Amino acid sequence: MKKYKVNLVQDKEIILSGKGNHLIWKKANSLTDFSSPWDDKPIKKIEFKAVYNSEKIFFQFKVDDNQVHIHPSKEKNDSINNSDRVELFFRSDASLEPYYCLEIDPLARIMDFKAKPNRKFDFNWNWPSQDIEVKSTIEPNYFIVEIAITLKSLKELNLLKNGQIETGIYRAKYNLQENNLFEPTWIPWVNPQTKEPNFHIDSSFGLLELT
Repeated sequence: MKKYKVNLVQDKEIILSGKGNHLIWKKANSLTDFSSPWDDKPIKKIEFKAVYNSEKIFFQFKVDDNQVHIHPSKEKNDSINNSDRVELFFRSDASLEPYYCLEIDPLARIMDFKAKPNRKFDFNWNWPSQDIEVKSTIEPNYFIVEIAITLKSLKELNLLKNGQIETGIYRAKYNLQENNLFEPTWIPWVNPQTKEPNFHIDSSFGLLELT
């Protein structure tokens, strides 16, 4: 499995701004190893970072993009599902029984759900609101999404085990086509080795190691 080392920070009261300007990010490893196995066109830079303290783990995506697409649906999940977004999936093990999905758009809206293999999604499930926080900002040439999740909630869901979290890290980019419709380019950290785009499969996960 691909691995990413999550560094420990001693900072206690960390308040995210969504702007990527907190000093904790200087202590994080930079991950830019993203690709689109199903599309030959070059992708713009995606930078992922993570750190943790005694209570929470913090994630940041900085995504180069000068044409952010937000789908104008009034229904939140429909809008997020057809918008540019970043995604984190967490699982206990390769059986995916179950796994938990966070799909977050540049407006910091969350589509969270519990899942089982073969795309059995439970949208009635939500990450406990007191255990997650998301902030974001959109600039002319990029957007940033920052996420804070309590370690307690990860442990309760059996996702943080022995200092490790099995995690999928993804990006969806919606591009305008000649027919005036927007179609997604799917961009994972780990190439799942599938013929068609598929994040909902055990081979799309890597490993976060809390140092």
